[in-house]
Amino acid sequence: MTEAAFFDLDKTVIAKSSTLAFTGKLYKAGMLGRRTLMRAAIGQLMYVTFGADEDQLAKTRDAMLQLTKGWDKVEVEQIVKEALEEVVAPLVYAEALFLIDEHMREGRDVYIVSASPEEVVRPLARYIGVDNVIATKAKVDENGCYTGEVDVYAYGSEKAVAVQAVADAEGISLEGSFAYSDSATDQPLLELVGHPVAVNPEKELREVAEERGWPILDFKRQVSLAKRLTRPVPLISGATVASVIGAGIAWAMLRKKK
Repeated sequence: MTEAAFFDLDKTVIAKSSTLAFTGKLYKAGMLGRRTLMRAAIGQLMYVTFGADEDQLAKTRDAMLQLTKGWDKVEVEQIVKEALEEVVAPLVYAEALFLIDEHMREGRDVYIVSASPEEVVRPLARYIGVDNVIATKAKVDENGCYTGEVDVYAYGSEKAVAVQAVADAEGISLEGSFAYSDSATDQPLLELVGHPVAVNPEKELREVAEERGWPILDFKRQVSLAKRLTRPVPLISGATVASVIGAGIAWAMLRKKK
């Protein structure tokens, strides 16, 4: 059986909410009002500072679904594609890129697993060199417009269910696999694999990780990426060497725990 590494996205691979990162571009495209943009900015500040619990995320999901009702799916995908490098490139953690690359070098399949919309997650994942994605899918009507309903919600225990289904279909050994997340809501996913890792963990997950002896990693260095990277290798410059070395040490420690 093969092995895999499953990475949460927000605050694990990138430093902010992947969905909220694109609100400015949606506003410029005339798809969001000024009041909505301000609420999104405040929400992002609260998210980065305090994290988000299940109720907050559910409210955000429902609000976004209603907000996007009637939007054209192809138009949204095009906005994300055009804004990807400008919006996301400076937000990616060098340490995450290093670990993704190391897993690939050791023959593991790498997955980005996120509650954010697939329209955002898939191009972002490809941008950093990851093809496999598990993400939330919104329903669309016969005209290709969002209905305001959700088809697949890759959050909490449902994220673990989706990973289990992929593992069964692809012959992945979860006992030999890794999972990385910052949030206690991903505890079901972390418990599903043989090598759970807490990354930039919020208080509740940190306590669980310490109690269970799970590795805890702190990702800090945000880096810009070269255009059209085909492999998720961070730019090695004076500004990023320290964080890459730190990730290398962390990787060596994780391997010792295997």
